[in-house]
Amino acid sequence: MSDVTAGLPADFFWGVATSAYQIEGAYDEDGRTLSIWDTFSRRPGAVANGENGDVACDHYHRMPSDVAMIARLGVDKYRFSVSWPRVQPGGRGPVNAKGMDFYSRLVDELLEKGVDPWLTLYHWDLPQELEDAGGWPHRDTAYRFAEFAGVVHDALGDRVPTWTTLNEPWCSAMLGYDTGRHAPGRKNFGEAMRATHHLLLAHGLAVQELRARGVASLGITLNMGTHSPASDDPRDVDAARRADGFGTRIYMDPLVHGRYPEDVLVDIAARGAEIPVRSGDLEIISTPIDVVGVNYYTSHVHKATDDAGASEVVSQGRPVTAMGWEIVPEGFTALLLRLQQDYGVPMVITENGAAFDDLDVEDGFVADVDRVEYLRSHVAAVAAAVRGGADVRGYLAWSLMDNFEWGYGYDKRFGIVRVDYVTQERTLKQSAQWYRELIAQARR
Repeated sequence: MSDVTAGLPADFFWGVATSAYQIEGAYDEDGRTLSIWDTFSRRPGAVANGENGDVACDHYHRMPSDVAMIARLGVDKYRFSVSWPRVQPGGRGPVNAKGMDFYSRLVDELLEKGVDPWLTLYHWDLPQELEDAGGWPHRDTAYRFAEFAGVVHDALGDRVPTWTTLNEPWCSAMLGYDTGRHAPGRKNFGEAMRATHHLLLAHGLAVQELRARGVASLGITLNMGTHSPASDDPRDVDAARRADGFGTRIYMDPLVHGRYPEDVLVDIAARGAEIPVRSGDLEIISTPIDVVGVNYYTSHVHKATDDAGASEVVSQGRPVTAMGWEIVPEGFTALLLRLQQDYGVPMVITENGAAFDDLDVEDGFVADVDRVEYLRSHVAAVAAAVRGGADVRGYLAWSLMDNFEWGYGYDKRFGIVRVDYVTQERTLKQSAQWYRELIAQARR
């Protein structure tokens, strides 16, 4: 066992992760209709360099060779997402057989190569027709999502052991409906709060639908970090409290405890909005789950500003990734220990990784020492949390390969595999080779 993984249990598993819109391409093939990201990326100025996911990594056509590449990494699991408009065009109605066949073949390829499929139902690609009907601020979208979960299970439920409902609902709600930085690009705090609740309701309804069908391992994935005050000034302390409230507790409290945090509800009301809870909603949202997926990239220190609804993130002078995010591995340990103490649900790291400005391929090799060090320090941080009592079952690196990075287009590279977007050639970076060896060592 490597010193980096010291303390991890023998059955701890390893994997890699991707999402549909970021890698698949084939945006208008075989019956797929438009998602909110297809629409948003065509809005002038919405995405860096006017780029989009029309082709991305062309995974839709290169899937068998990509699965073979995944298997060569020696991982246990591959987390992917299903494109809602590919398998259920328009977000309602019958399955699109050609679209679903792609995922059926993907699952079969993975199983044949000895890799367990880990399916995420929603990674931000809402069918445009559902957005036109109101999107996530509209309650009906939650019920459409539960139907979608059933449609996917009908096709894949016999072969997929682990199901995640939503990926990072904070991003869907806040970046999509409050700040407008992500699709669909709306800017209304009240809509964001309604979206938050309906995303959680959609999760609960889908869990009930899938549990009734016999799915044994169900969860949700949240992006989280630690939030600390810049000083003992009560205003800074309150700024950190609010950031934690809107970043972690507004999701984890209803999911696990069946209630929204009172202080967060007060904060929401102070901004003229509300969470549209109806009778029975919180019981649905808190339907028991088996795992919380934790996506971790950084942690923040907050200083109060004159805007009571915001705070200034204060730099701690640490090294940063190409995203400008400070590298804070000890925050990862602290987060996992806090989640264990406050919520007690088994955890899996469903995303962790970093974007860096990689060097070009030279003699078939990509030196990405910064990413190797980032991964090493963060795997070690997970191991430290496990030694401290956190129930963490596995680690999935983000991302398998460079891909469409949302509003950043193709400018930011998170992959442990380099993609040449002109030729679509894949090259294992130094980080992929390191990760493969780490996994091998951990199993010795």
